[in-house]
Amino acid sequence: MTEQVPGGGRRRAAAASAHSIDEILEASRRGVDRIAPHRLLALMEQGAHVLDIRPAAFREAEGHLPGATVIERLVLEWRLDPGSAERMDDGPEHDDLVVVVCTEGFYSSLAARDLRDLGFHRATDLIGGVRAYRAAGLPVQVEATRSVS
Repeated sequence: MTEQVPGGGRRRAAAASAHSIDEILEASRRGVDRIAPHRLLALMEQGAHVLDIRPAAFREAEGHLPGATVIERLVLEWRLDPGSAERMDDGPEHDDLVVVVCTEGFYSSLAARDLRDLGFHRATDLIGGVRAYRAAGLPVQVEATRSVS
C-alpha cells in the first residue's frame, strides 16, 4: 500500500498494492499547480528552474527550450539532491520552483512527484510537455542552454 503525503508525494509501505498507471499519474498530480505552456517563460524570468528530461532523440527532433537545463531522467534525483555527492552545480534549492518538462507531460509528472519526495516541495511539470509548448507557438532553439550529465 502507498500512503499519500502532502504535495503529491508518497511513502511506500511494506506491502505493495497494484495500481494502474492512470491511478499513479492522477495521484502524482493531485494538489499540484501544473504549469501551462504560456506561463513558462515568465516563471523562468522569475527564477524557476526548468529541467528537460526528454531523451536526446526527442530534443534533437523538436528543439530545446530556451533557458532549460537538460538532465537525463536516469540521474535526475542524484543531480538535484543537496545531499548527493553527484549534485549539479547551481542546482535548485528545496524552496525553489522546479518545472520538469518531457515530451507530452506524462513522465514529467512522475519525475516531479519524485522530486517532491526529495523535498523540492514546489516541483511541478509542464502541462502537455514540449509538444503543447511548441503548439502554443513558443520559442525553441537548436542547442541546449545547459546540459548536465
